[in-house]
Amino acid sequence: MVSAARRRACVEQVTKELDVSERFACKVLGQYRSTQRKVPCAPDDEGALTASIIDLAKLHGRYGYRRITALLRAEGWRCNHKRVERIWLRKGPKVPARQSKRGWLWLNDVSCVRLRPERLNHV
Repeated sequence: MVSAARRRACVEQVTKELDVSERFACKVLGQYRSTQRKVPCAPDDEGALTASIIDLAKLHGRYGYRRITALLRAEGWRCNHKRVERIWLRKGPKVPARQSKRGWLWLNDVSCVRLRPERLNHV
């Protein structure tokens, strides 16, 4: 059980099925009672911000969440980099990994062949 929402659901299920008090269920499952009673609320502009992040990610394919955050701030959004990262991880626009310089073969017709060592200290 990782998230508070999942622990909250487990406490509710235990109190229903085993007919125990909320206090006892929270104590057994390691959930704080204040966390159990707090109602989660999402910001009003979450959907619009998510759509804007996805649009920017489609437009700039190699950008990560940090640069997308800078672009959002330039557009006038008041958003935190941690909030953008949370949305980024949830929605999952993946940035392709960079190739290492060693792995590059510059031309497709294999005119640039990487040298391989024939002996110690050759290449």
